[in-house]
Amino acid sequence: MTALNITLSVIDIILGIAIIVLFLVQEGNDRGIGVVAGGSSDSYYSKAKGRTLEEQLKTWTVICCILFAIASVVLYLSIAKAW
Repeated sequence: MTALNITLSVIDIILGIAIIVLFLVQEGNDRGIGVVAGGSSDSYYSKAKGRTLEEQLKTWTVICCILFAIASVVLYLSIAKAW
């Protein structure tokens, strides 16, 4: 294995662990029947939703998933092409 393969493998493992941890830390979407019944979502929480910890965790999860996918594809190509 080359240094590039080892580096990409380590990055892939770290991102995989980060995705698992971020996923487990997030809370569920248990809104109940209020969503179906037309419950009001016009509150301070809904207005400041992008700044909450939950939204930041979701954002970081998406970022880590995209980076994980890119690192996995580059790792596969580096092994298949023997870079």
